[in-house]
Amino acid sequence: MKRENSEKDYNNQDRYKYFAFISYNAKDVEWGKRVQRKLEHYRMPATLCSQMGWKRTPINPVFFAPTDIQPGGLSSEVQERLRASKNLIVICTPSSARSEWVGREIEFFHKNLGRTNHIFFFIVEGQPHSNNPSTECFNPIVQKIGLPEILAANIHEKIYRSAWLNKERAYVQLISKLLGIEFDAIWKRHKRLLHRKIFFYVLAILVFIAALSITWIANLPVDVAITLNEAAPINKNLPKPELISLTLLLDNELKSTTVPLISSQAVFKNIPRQKLNQNVHIKAFCKGFLPVDTMMTLERDMNIVLRRDELFYGNLRFVVWSEENDRALPHIQLKIDGILVETDDNGYAQILIPLEKQRTHYQIESNLKLDRNLLNARCTEETAVFVTE
Repeated sequence: MKRENSEKDYNNQDRYKYFAFISYNAKDVEWGKRVQRKLEHYRMPATLCSQMGWKRTPINPVFFAPTDIQPGGLSSEVQERLRASKNLIVICTPSSARSEWVGREIEFFHKNLGRTNHIFFFIVEGQPHSNNPSTECFNPIVQKIGLPEILAANIHEKIYRSAWLNKERAYVQLISKLLGIEFDAIWKRHKRLLHRKIFFYVLAILVFIAALSITWIANLPVDVAITLNEAAPINKNLPKPELISLTLLLDNELKSTTVPLISSQAVFKNIPRQKLNQNVHIKAFCKGFLPVDTMMTLERDMNIVLRRDELFYGNLRFVVWSEENDRALPHIQLKIDGILVETDDNGYAQILIPLEKQRTHYQIESNLKLDRNLLNARCTEETAVFVTE
């Protein structure tokens, strides 16, 4: 029977311009706007709309004074708006309870229009029947004209732990009263939609936070460690490098550092993360080794192999000089670490020692008496070995 009456009442809506008139005090204007938006945009279940012959947003339009006329006394224009409204919604607060104009609108709707059963109360602040002017939310006219027992929608009714969910429940209570349908007919669906909305909101927030985190991490600088190793064959008779100079060229920015010993790591700090996996220009220099000048893919951990310069300790060239005759001695045979060498027409001896046999000093032997028996590996053509007899 209630569904039949609801359908009949809704069909009678055609003779009203407004589905509802919102009565409020000027201090509660934001609540009035909020209720108007909530009611006008509330979408009913499609199956229920089909059964009842409703449109998807059946509570529309709702009259709210700031959107049409300025609030004021109960003028002929306000009275005309009340006549054109099927329902009256009263925003209940201590301010509206003390409002003369809210009382007049309720009285006019009850007394002049005879629509007592279409007056609905929405409590947003205060307490009903508290008899305390500072907290009472019902206008005195309610008791004066003897309205029946009021079951108002109250956003502060503590049904759920969540204040937001209690507020949504109050909206649905008001909607069900306005449409004359059972509360549970739409509340269960509304709650499911709320949970789904919360889920997608939370998911969107998590995705947003994840995106921010990824962006933040992507822009964090990184440390790049470059390990330096000596290429085989490794000759333990040769000294380890004292200092290795390393340079990293990123676009137009040059970063340099030094490493004390080979097999150590050079660490470049605060490298832009976006430079990883890009080609960068790397240079390495160390005394006694071939210089490195190459393009490499930048990674967090990298390895560079340094190769010995075979000419640094292995290319010997010197002159054999007679102290007695004060001249260079051509075609003199010598042994350098057991390798036979003969001076050329100008008295110069030259030999290239293989890397694996190199050392910092070499044993030198001759049938002639020499001024030394050890030859520095870094000797040049300006180095002279003197024959003393």
